[in-house]
Amino acid sequence: MPCAAALAPATTGRGYAAGAGRMEEDGGRGAAASPASATASRRFVRCLYAVGFLDLFGVSMVVPLMNLHIKSLGASHTVAGIIGSLYGIMQLFSSTFVGCWSDIVGRRYSLLACILLSSLGYFLLGTSTTVLLFAISRVPVGIFKHTLSISKALLSDLVSERDRPLVMGRFNAASSVGFILGPVVGGYLAELEDGFYQTSFICASIFILNAGLVWMLPWSEENPGNRERQQDNKRMDSFSAKPNHDRHLNSAASRAVASESLFSSPWIQVVTVLKRIKGIACSDLWDIFLVRFLMSVAILLYYSNFTLALEERFGMKPLFSGYLTSYSSALGVLAGCLLGPITRFYQHNTYRLLLHSSTLTCTLILLYASALSIWMVILSSTFLAFSTTIGRTCIIDLELTIGGNKASGTLLGVGQSVTSVGRIVAPLLSGISQEFSPCGPPSLGVGLALVAILVMNANKQKYCSSGDVKLKDQ
Repeated sequence: MPCAAALAPATTGRGYAAGAGRMEEDGGRGAAASPASATASRRFVRCLYAVGFLDLFGVSMVVPLMNLHIKSLGASHTVAGIIGSLYGIMQLFSSTFVGCWSDIVGRRYSLLACILLSSLGYFLLGTSTTVLLFAISRVPVGIFKHTLSISKALLSDLVSERDRPLVMGRFNAASSVGFILGPVVGGYLAELEDGFYQTSFICASIFILNAGLVWMLPWSEENPGNRERQQDNKRMDSFSAKPNHDRHLNSAASRAVASESLFSSPWIQVVTVLKRIKGIACSDLWDIFLVRFLMSVAILLYYSNFTLALEERFGMKPLFSGYLTSYSSALGVLAGCLLGPITRFYQHNTYRLLLHSSTLTCTLILLYASALSIWMVILSSTFLAFSTTIGRTCIIDLELTIGGNKASGTLLGVGQSVTSVGRIVAPLLSGISQEFSPCGPPSLGVGLALVAILVMNANKQKYCSSGDVKLKDQ
């Protein structure tokens, strides 16, 4: 049994939705859920879409104004950069632990704790009149701002594997809409007297509203819809009857452990978290995380000097690059909504879809790096919004498919940590490559994307069998 099997005892906790499991896009495969169960499932998932929207709407109101505020407090560029880096480092180390903690104590309580503590951080930000208070306000947000990751883990718990890319895509689209609208509202509020402080308090209030929405969701101790989903997966997979029976017993035992884990000793929870992380470290998921790291750095390099490169290469003003970025964000929302038809076209083969989207991303970055006119840049940005959105959703789905749903919080946390490492490495690589040419960062991104594609091709047999993604036997 591989080390990844250590992830199997992970529990999704007490927080499951009553009747969640069968989505309307399931097409009636297998035994259909009752109308009441299907309605409860759709309502629960739509409420999670609202949670994602409010989360990024509140955050994007404040984040664009933070550099201006800390400089108004008298901080130098170096101090502002150090505080920003410390926030990234806290996110890097906390995402894995918080994700694993959500597997132990349950999604409901971990999600509520993260939302409320993030709200506290933004409230403190609204009272920051010195650089020290500003730095302190970033601590709870840096440690606990993982609400989107836990929400995605919860969605993974609730829906079938065939519906997961569709639901994740819609969740990302709803969150992206919030990220598009938030800066507009924040910029308007910033024009008012003490605008930054008001914006921070409004952001904290939005998080409290989000916590209330999560609290009122139809949580239940039992999850009959999830049992239906397991039965459907049993028909689709080639597992024998005995492993399915064993997993059913493990699931029942996990629910029993979850009911006690919330009140167990914090030291027991810490030890359990460390064991889960060790299980991830010993697993054979290294190639998935390597692909995620390489593709994230490649995309970050594309955007790292986007405004400066357009000005140097084509004489475009920053206003034009802002419009082009907003245009790409709007297309990303559209791509999230189209994931359902795209995954059906690929017959739910996540690996093949990820390989093709990564290849398209690599080609488009190369097109941008060698563009001779601004129209080639617009063309590459248009299709890149689709390929990157699809790629982000597919890599998460592949992580959960290979690693197993029962440790979804841990897997998403580790994946977020990998992306955080990319955010730390990308600015350094961008700065070095810009010394040679304005096209240096995207050209380097093309190379990294090619390496990711080669890694996926080298491990093709691990994920594919007769054209279908092969699940790891748990």
